[in-house]
Amino acid sequence: MHENRIYLSAPHMSGYEEAFVQKAFATNWISTVGPQLNAFEQAVAEYAGAAGAVALNSGTSAIHLALRLADVQAGDTVFCSSLTFVASANPIVQLGATPVFIDSDPESWNMSIVALEEALYDAYRAGVLPKAVVVVNLYGQSADYDPILELCNRYGVSVIEDAAESLGAHYKGKASGTLGRYGIYSFNGNKIITTSGGGMLVSDRLEDLEKARFWATQAREQCLHYEHKESGYNYRMSNVLAGVGQGQLKVLDDRVARKREIFESYRQALGKLDGFIFMPECSYGRSTRWLTTLTIDPEACGLTALDFVHALAELHIESRPVWKPLHAQPLFEGCRYYRHGQTGTSDRLYHTGLCLPSGTGMTDADMERVIESMKTIYKRRRSEIKSGR
Repeated sequence: MHENRIYLSAPHMSGYEEAFVQKAFATNWISTVGPQLNAFEQAVAEYAGAAGAVALNSGTSAIHLALRLADVQAGDTVFCSSLTFVASANPIVQLGATPVFIDSDPESWNMSIVALEEALYDAYRAGVLPKAVVVVNLYGQSADYDPILELCNRYGVSVIEDAAESLGAHYKGKASGTLGRYGIYSFNGNKIITTSGGGMLVSDRLEDLEKARFWATQAREQCLHYEHKESGYNYRMSNVLAGVGQGQLKVLDDRVARKREIFESYRQALGKLDGFIFMPECSYGRSTRWLTTLTIDPEACGLTALDFVHALAELHIESRPVWKPLHAQPLFEGCRYYRHGQTGTSDRLYHTGLCLPSGTGMTDADMERVIESMKTIYKRRRSEIKSGR
């Protein structure tokens, strides 16, 4: 008899969601307008300390609209973190622009200031500055925004903060998602809070947010008949799913605390094993630890990160490699890439990185099962090495 499968980051309902969803059904507000939607936008903006927010059907849609607000058009270039999920860069290509990928630094795993400075200088000398820089906050940790903003402001380039993985994190006392001109959150099923599927665009530029809301509702003009002067999209979140978000937002701080607790449990139990190095937390802020991530040195450990992925899968435990860098994806073959230093960072993190189950619904027994499984796999290999196998 197989044990129950442990997932990487399963959705975790709080119990508060049903009442908000029932209100939407009881009042028949089930489409892309309604009181739950308005309240959810306001609540997220207030939580983050942003002037306003627009609820959308995905974080990807939020990036797309942010790029349009930054006037990204066909033929432009946009800089983007390389170590991230493909959704960070897909909207760049969809707008006809070309992504230029920026490596990570080894301390934060986020955008390298050294690589960004080199890329901006080269672009300036060539007379082709990017319209925007998409900076990703990886695995719940903010990038180092003070030097990033200083560089981008020097060259007059907009910063879009991809905070899909970092709602609830802080950078020097400011909420993740509010550091750039535009910030985006994701409420996908695997995120720290979820609306089943959805996203949010936040900013202090209220006129820009109104423009984004206009585009997200098919760019329909305010008149009785259907009048359209611009191309728009069907990007709005439904009032029903916003109700789910209202319930989830009530427990966001608890979810962050639990994520951090899970990370610390793994670190305490596994951090002294040879070759195991957990993702550092930078002194400038607080990470949500959306996923517990670590690197595994195969020379010190005798196993690769992928060996652990396969061995855990046999035990019905889901784990994943760290994101494959976008500059190494076939989709972006030929796109320019700026690495951190001589050897770079993101390729090494991809080849050695491992994401462990981090869902806030995990029980203590689930945690113990993952930890003991990791130790067993590790010890078995160490024993084989000692015996010469």
